[in-house]
Amino acid sequence: MADNAKNLPHLTAETLRDDGRIRHAFFTRQGGVSSGIYESLNIGLGSKDEKPSVTENRRRVAAFFDLPGEALNTVYQVHGSTTARVDGPWADGTPPQADAMVTDRPGSVLGILSADCTPVLFADRAAGVVGAAHAGWKGAVGGILPSVVEAMEALGAQRQRIAAAIGPTIAQASYEVGPEFPAPFLAQDPANEAFFMPSERDGHFMFDLPGYVAKVLRSLEVGSVEDLARDTCAETDLFYSYRRATKRGEPDYGRCVSAIAIADA
Repeated sequence: MADNAKNLPHLTAETLRDDGRIRHAFFTRQGGVSSGIYESLNIGLGSKDEKPSVTENRRRVAAFFDLPGEALNTVYQVHGSTTARVDGPWADGTPPQADAMVTDRPGSVLGILSADCTPVLFADRAAGVVGAAHAGWKGAVGGILPSVVEAMEALGAQRQRIAAAIGPTIAQASYEVGPEFPAPFLAQDPANEAFFMPSERDGHFMFDLPGYVAKVLRSLEVGSVEDLARDTCAETDLFYSYRRATKRGEPDYGRCVSAIAIADA
């Protein structure tokens, strides 16, 4: 089983390249045991998938990092701006409500679940501090990205050394939004109009979520920002997508995981 885990299909970011101490992966939906609409590496305990399948999938993700299943930390994502500090497995196994995590402890995997929203992984190698954030549009405009950077700084990171990588997310060509949507972004900065293009439907727009996330990250003056530029909605065989499942009338959807860890000392 551990050998299978080592071969889990995944993507990596050059800015977060494996240096033997800090490891990361943007996992695809492939390489797991789930079936049907959840095929195959569904990590979402909140989905209606069979729990034993999700548990085994999570074990495989942790084993990819040479760690036991309980080392994979995920949070109860609520599209907010709270960042949780990880010092080990959650007390009594209950994840906190948060949309980002940070740690400076070896042996813990930070895992962000997504199915169109933007996963962002962070690392300051010199400080030995890593972070992971779930940036849906609400969290992105609401402050989750500065929250995780500030939480990393509290552990000794320096933002000019932080590398940030934007994982697979819904691309502008796949993301139509309603007429009310631009308002919070334009209230923040009129220049954010650049992330909206007219759609084929009157009064609707195509929104560039990863482009906006990249802008926010650069405004935080982190050391580097990389976007993998992969569209979860369009790439059916590789990623789960809430938008795609909704269009198809499917009753539920799986969740991919993007993860980062500090190797055991």
